[in-house]
Amino acid sequence: MKSNKLILGLFGAFCLLALSARIADSQEKATPGTVPVHMVITDQAVSDGSEVPPLRPETIKVKQGKNFLKVSQLIPAQGDNAALQLFILIDDTCDPGIGNNLNDLREFINAQPASTQVGVAYMSNATIQIAQNFTTDHSLSANALRLPRGTLSSMDSPYLSLISLVKGWPQQKVRREVLIITDGIDRLRGERSSPTPIPSRNRSALEARPGPSTMPTISPDADSASMTSQRYGVIVHSIYAVGVGRVGRNAWEAQLGQSGSAKIADGTGGEYFALGTQNAVSFKPYLDRLQKIFNNQYYLVFQAIPGKKDGLQRVNISTQVPNADLAAADNVWVPAGK
Repeated sequence: MKSNKLILGLFGAFCLLALSARIADSQEKATPGTVPVHMVITDQAVSDGSEVPPLRPETIKVKQGKNFLKVSQLIPAQGDNAALQLFILIDDTCDPGIGNNLNDLREFINAQPASTQVGVAYMSNATIQIAQNFTTDHSLSANALRLPRGTLSSMDSPYLSLISLVKGWPQQKVRREVLIITDGIDRLRGERSSPTPIPSRNRSALEARPGPSTMPTISPDADSASMTSQRYGVIVHSIYAVGVGRVGRNAWEAQLGQSGSAKIADGTGGEYFALGTQNAVSFKPYLDRLQKIFNNQYYLVFQAIPGKKDGLQRVNISTQVPNADLAAADNVWVPAGK
């Protein structure tokens, strides 16, 4: 059995040297009372058919609370700074009917530039089984793809599987992104909702009524997975795929699963792709858009206001550049002040 521990290849170590030097240089210019932090943002066009407008440091505004922060650098993730670690996670509870879409994934992987390392893993039992660790030999990653088993285990949670991946991922100053194929349903939680609060003045009447008093909600582990991914600077993208079993056929559960996956994508600065609650005929339009996202990303370095302890701080990234639509994580990890 292959180890679940992620390994950073030598190629990736060499690729990040130039970028690390540039980001490290900004640390020498920190404004008193602030600490330098960096995050990856995506420059998108408001209209899909229009050209993505270029960004410059002076066109970016970063707000933390009521304070606008100093932007130190805006480095396009291109050329010497294009290093990307991409992990593809496929949920083994997905219906094997998505097999026709695997060729789209293989073509996408094989088309990646030499600066991109690709890994492949399958999710089950609240963890991951790595089929191919990070490699720039894209044919190895493409060949590692297989049909999802379409089976259920005792602890199926795409959110806990994602957390397992992220926590075992060595931190590096390169882009770190995940593409998840899942229905987003947390089968581990089962009856995960809490009772609907009953106002005291109506409690006796309502309690006398027959029937359930609970309403299913998004898995709380979706929040944990989102915050953990933001803590470690990982951007999460997701494609919806129909799951197996009675729960997988339940439209309400499918919508909750989609909401959980979409919440993580939005919170980490990623993208969520779905065609209602049915499988897409082809993943290619989604993957083409994902590639456009990769091609228009930047490293943003700015001076954040630290707290007394290390922790996530909420930030808002915006621009007034016409037709620009920025995607970024809701929070960034800020070291404590000295």
